[in-house]
Amino acid sequence: MNEDVSSAAPAPEVEITPKPRSAFIGTVIWFRDLMLSVVIAIVVILFLYQPVKVEGTSMMPSLSDQERIFINKFLYRFGLGEVMRGDMVVFYYPADPTKSYIKRVIGLPGDTVALEDGVVYVNGSRLDEDYVPDEYRDRQSIPLTRVPADQFFVMGDHRSSSNDSRSWGPVPRAYIYGKAVFVYWPLEKMGILR
Repeated sequence: MNEDVSSAAPAPEVEITPKPRSAFIGTVIWFRDLMLSVVIAIVVILFLYQPVKVEGTSMMPSLSDQERIFINKFLYRFGLGEVMRGDMVVFYYPADPTKSYIKRVIGLPGDTVALEDGVVYVNGSRLDEDYVPDEYRDRQSIPLTRVPADQFFVMGDHRSSSNDSRSWGPVPRAYIYGKAVFVYWPLEKMGILR
C-alpha cells in the first residue's frame, strides 16, 4: 500500500521560544571559551611564535633598540627548517646561557670565514652584505677560521658595536632556539624581516 505524502494534512505550526540561559550558564560558557583561548595562546607562544624585545644596537639598521619582534621557535626545534646563511637567529649566549642574543648567521658548519678590513669572505668568496651600511662596518680583520661541525659563525649588522663570533667564537646548533621573522612594534616598522 502506497501512501501519497502530498495529500497528508499539513502539520500545525508550533512556535518554539528558546529558554533564556541563566547567568550562571552564560558565565560558564564564557569562561570555557576564555580558557580555550588562553591554552591556544600558550601553545602558540611556547612552540610557534614568541614575542621578544630587542635590547642594544648590534643589529642596526635591521633591528633597533627596544623594537618588538616575533621569533619562530617551531622552525628549528622540530627540524622543519635548516639554519641558513643570512638568517637572524636568537640563541643562548655561549659564555652565559642565561642570556639571549640575536645575530645574523654568516658561516655554516664546515665553512671558512675570514675578515679583511671589515669585508667578510666565506669559503674564499666575498659575502654580499647589503644589510650592512658602510658607516656600520668596522675595519677589523680576522684570520681564516673554519666553522666546526654543528656550529654557526654569527655577527651583528652594526659591526662596530657588536659582540659576536669574532670575539667568542661560533654558536653551537643546540643553543639556537629561534629565527626572527616579524617586527610588530613600532608600528611604522611593522613587517617581515629579511
